[in-house]
Amino acid sequence: MTPGISRYPFTRSRRVLNECASQWNRVGRQTEFYGATIADVRDAVGRYRGETLRLIAQMSLGSGALAVIGGTIVIIGFLTLSAGALIAVQGYNLLTGIGVEALTGFTSAYLNVRIIGPLVSGIGLAATIGAGATAQLGAMRINEEIDALEVIGIRTVGYLASTRLMAAAIVVGPLYCVGVLMAFIAARLGTTVVYGQSTGVYDHYFHTFLNPTDLLWSFFTAVVMAIVVMLIHTYYGFTASGGPAGVGEAVGRAVRASLVAVVLVVLMVSLSVYGQSGNFHLSG
Repeated sequence: MTPGISRYPFTRSRRVLNECASQWNRVGRQTEFYGATIADVRDAVGRYRGETLRLIAQMSLGSGALAVIGGTIVIIGFLTLSAGALIAVQGYNLLTGIGVEALTGFTSAYLNVRIIGPLVSGIGLAATIGAGATAQLGAMRINEEIDALEVIGIRTVGYLASTRLMAAAIVVGPLYCVGVLMAFIAARLGTTVVYGQSTGVYDHYFHTFLNPTDLLWSFFTAVVMAIVVMLIHTYYGFTASGGPAGVGEAVGRAVRASLVAVVLVVLMVSLSVYGQSGNFHLSG
């Protein structure tokens, strides 16, 4: 080594390169897991049908104390109910300031379907179904239950991850329908009952701007979000390590990643479907 030349810059550069390579390998492992999970959906439908049905019941109605209040259905319904009520409060007051409070029905038909409904439902899915899946799989991993399943010849990715992915894709349909209906009901009651707007005026603008095609795209967005959320949460639960503390860390990482993914899914679908113009024409 030449005197006066420090090895520190080379050591630091090597450490940065190793960290970049490690993160890139992690992305590759995640992508491989996602592909295997989607490919093994056929096993979830054919070979593990009973487990899939059990997970559908657990995800929709919950288990234990959560089942007493109705499980995920009630949680998502309450979240979207609150969002719909906020549309009534903020929309009516803001529109009253410019003298067009009659358009509150338009805000409910437009915002609930395109933005608030999918976004709030995705957050609810990540916080309930997704976090529960990560905790369950993480506990199985640290207790070596997943290793035991592999020893007896069970395809663990198909049995544990693909079944949850299939169940989430099925459950999100009725869950999202309940959520959108609760948002519509809250906005209508808040506007007509609390603020006293005529139900005829509200219903006229609501039905004028409620586009059935937007409802279908909103439902499609919810299904895509459920698939993305479950893929992320099953990966972090499947690869959890470090004991109970590691499971908690995996749940936190999964929730953060899925919340970012939910926002990106809503953004990408909105840009793909509605474009820059928004496919919107003011009339009525």
